Amino acid sequence: MTVPRLLAVGFIYCCTAVAWSTLGASVVSRTGESDEHLAKEVARLWGGRHEQVAPTALVERPRRVVEKAQETDARGQVVVRDVTRTVVDRAPVVLDQSRVRTALSLEQRRKGLLWYPTYGVTFAGSYRLHNPDAEERNVVVHFAFPSAEALYDGFTLKLDGREVGPVSDLSQGVNVDTRLAAGASATLEVAYRSRGLGTWTYAFAPAGVAQVQDFTMDMSTDFDRIDFPGGTISPSGKVREGGGWKLEWRFDRLVTGQKIGMDPPTPVNPGPLTARITFFAPVSLLFFFTVMVVLGVLERRSLHPVNYFFLAAAFFAFHLLLAYLVDHLDVHASFAIAAAASVLLVVSYLRRVGGWRLAVLRAGAAQVVFLVLFSYSFFFEGYTGLTIAVGAVVTLFVLMQMTGRVDWDEALSARAETPSATSPARG
Repeated sequence: MTVPRLLAVGFIYCCTAVAWSTLGASVVSRTGESDEHLAKEVARLWGGRHEQVAPTALVERPRRVVEKAQETDARGQVVVRDVTRTVVDRAPVVLDQSRVRTALSLEQRRKGLLWYPTYGVTFAGSYRLHNPDAEERNVVVHFAFPSAEALYDGFTLKLDGREVGPVSDLSQGVNVDTRLAAGASATLEVAYRSRGLGTWTYAFAPAGVAQVQDFTMDMSTDFDRIDFPGGTISPSGKVREGGGWKLEWRFDRLVTGQKIGMDPPTPVNPGPLTARITFFAPVSLLFFFTVMVVLGVLERRSLHPVNYFFLAAAFFAFHLLLAYLVDHLDVHASFAIAAAASVLLVVSYLRRVGGWRLAVLRAGAAQVVFLVLFSYSFFFEGYTGLTIAVGAVVTLFVLMQMTGRVDWDEALSARAETPSATSPARG
């Protein structure tokens, strides 16, 4: 392999890298545009993100206030009189006890190049509160719905076992008034079935830090891969139950600004995955070209730059097929079809260039390692970098051992060239 030929191969490599950058950018653009539109569509069809806030209770404390008021008498003179009016102060009441049960069932939806973590949720809560004053008071309890975009089937709201009558305006939630004697308590029960999208969370207060007493939440899931969003509290205990988990949170006295949450799993998203594989493609081709050049130097049977052009095109065909197959097929099936097509292009072409040994044992094996296996490592989040690093080190070791005795001055001279690699061969 002479220096001019190496420069020609380098030019082909750079042009192919630009093509991959363009293809990857188009995949990112398609994914971003579809996500912006389809996420809203999924939320309208299925329901939005759920953040269930614990009921809030306020005790009303009326008091009389004497104010000065100016009036004009019959003679037209201004007279100042004392006017007494009643002002109602409202003070928050800490819930004495909370018993919450939640069941999440995963029902993922795919739109375009993205999967969306949709789920069904069954919620039931029982809350006890009391009148902290030494006289009878009116207590107002407010329950807010977790999402304005969701539907609530089987919704019930009971106070001391009596179902609360129909409420005309539910846009801001439900308010329930009850008269409680001094020190008396009441129990609020709420239940519903709904559907949501994305993270499900439970907040102890609408905002800020909250005080919680005698709190218990039992959550069950029908999915195995559980994750807790940032800023949420880990469960006190968890046990496997069927194909999912049973989780519990128990607190006697807690002061916190954190929430309880669950992040449902999402399958491998075809759009972002394809984009990452495409942007990584120049690294795969660099490994492949390096191996092919070194093998050509060792055997004095270097390929022509035109051969490298067709090999680069076969590599690019893998990502081109993958980018558009994922629109219509499962991402694993799309990957398998694109990989088979690319390997077939390389092997069938090099068989005619240099025979079966060059096509299968060298080029085919190198393509499977550097293109197929390296690309497939992107399916395993967290292991991609390690896989590529190990592969790079192993490749470096093998090449160093193979070329340790090569005279590179002679190898890169014109005298080292033989036409056998580029002449037609029949295998």
